[in-house]
Amino acid sequence: MAAPMSNVEELRNRVILNEFGVRNVHTTDFPGNYPGYVDSWNLKKFQKKFRIDIIQMDENSMEFDMVGIDAAIANAFRRILLAEVPTMAVEKVFVYNNTSIIQDEILAHRLGLVPIKTDPRLFEYRNADDEEGTEIDTIQLQLKVKCTRNPRAPRDSSDPRELYINHMVYSRDIKWVPIGNQADVFGEAIIAPVHNDILLAQLRPGQELDIVMHCVKGIGKDHAKFSPVATASYRLLPEITLTEPVEGEKAERLKSCFSPGVIEVENVEGTPVARVVNSRLDTCSREVLRHDDLKNVVKLGRVRDHFIFSVESTGILAPDVLVCEAINVLMAKCRKFLHELDAAEME
Repeated sequence: MAAPMSNVEELRNRVILNEFGVRNVHTTDFPGNYPGYVDSWNLKKFQKKFRIDIIQMDENSMEFDMVGIDAAIANAFRRILLAEVPTMAVEKVFVYNNTSIIQDEILAHRLGLVPIKTDPRLFEYRNADDEEGTEIDTIQLQLKVKCTRNPRAPRDSSDPRELYINHMVYSRDIKWVPIGNQADVFGEAIIAPVHNDILLAQLRPGQELDIVMHCVKGIGKDHAKFSPVATASYRLLPEITLTEPVEGEKAERLKSCFSPGVIEVENVEGTPVARVVNSRLDTCSREVLRHDDLKNVVKLGRVRDHFIFSVESTGILAPDVLVCEAINVLMAKCRKFLHELDAAEME
């Protein structure tokens, strides 16, 4: 039985949050599902509706809205950010001397997870069979630290920071060793860990580390150390509608049911009246549905094709660069798919 025309727009465009469940979670906008609606995909219609709005961006994080796409495309974009945008990370660790208490394999794992500040677009993928790296596919780093006693330490001191020199090994102790013409190519752009204060090991007098590392280009699908983002997530835009005026004490209780900034209480001719100010800030906790006198005056929903993306970079590349690279990867996948279709038709 076809849905009433008054409910069609809600079914097509909104996810509804009820007290004991969520409605309209399935995709319904396919051709012929609703009489009178032409839901076949159209390029001009998509171009008119699709947009990206940058809400907030700083050095390491970015929030933007992607409007006018299906959840499958949004999720593909998220997965590409996590697993298919390449970066440079430590792949091979040559331990010449390690007299610390940390085993070689544990230390190598820690070194692999240290994000390296360099542009992976300037490098090629290294062949798995290559024993030696070259300047176009490998970055060489060195970690050489030895702990000694501090001859100037106070006699009665028990603080390791005063007693020993180089007893804490940090990521800032990792030094770049240029290969070939890398020193000329990169110029003043020093390749180094993104953060200088990552603790790698603790040493005591006589203990030392002498390690050489090779960084190669890779993607998060192969190993998490290549993932360029700390987090990449999205959520649907919340939509809160008051079906009737809420005044007095009920207005204050309604405000307390939502995240700060969602509902504000205004004084209208001496009467407190609730008003929806910014539904974007809501976490969709449905706390309001616990109140019998409030649950029928509020309609909770989410806009089906409005995605709020949050991208937090590890610092290797700026978040806006990561977004652009993810779009390029997605476009390359589409081109490959179209090429395969053409090849199949020719056969």
